[in-house]
Amino acid sequence: MNVTELLAGLQAQHDETTARAGELHDQIQHLTAALAETEARLAGLATTAKVIDELAPAGDDPDPPETNTAYQAIVNAFNQHPDQVFRARELHELLDMPTDEASVNITRSRLGRLTRQGFLTQPGRGCYQKRT
Repeated sequence: MNVTELLAGLQAQHDETTARAGELHDQIQHLTAALAETEARLAGLATTAKVIDELAPAGDDPDPPETNTAYQAIVNAFNQHPDQVFRARELHELLDMPTDEASVNITRSRLGRLTRQGFLTQPGRGCYQKRT
C-alpha cells in the first residue's frame, strides 16, 4: 500500500468520523432540549402537587361513594329543616338510619366535618343547625 492510498483511507475515515460526530452532536442537542423540557414539566408537577397538598384539608381523603350518600342525606335533612337544631341521634331517627352507638358516632364525625366546612353551626354542645 502506498502513501497516497493510506492518506486517502485516513481521509475517508476522518470524513466518516466527522459525520458521525455531527450526528451525535445533533442527538445531544435534541436530548438536552428534551431533558430541559422534561425537567421543567417535573418541576411544574412538583409545584402543583405542593400547592394541592397545602390547600387540601389535612388528612381528609375523598369519601367513598356510600359515605357521600350519607353526607347527602344529612345535608338534605338540614336543607329541609333549616331552622331546626338536630342531635346526631335525632338525625338518625329522622333519616331511618341505624341508631347504634357506632353509627351515631360516625354521624357525629360527619357533622363535625360539615361544621368545619362552614355548612353547619353548633348552637350548643352536640347540637347542629344549618348555617344561615
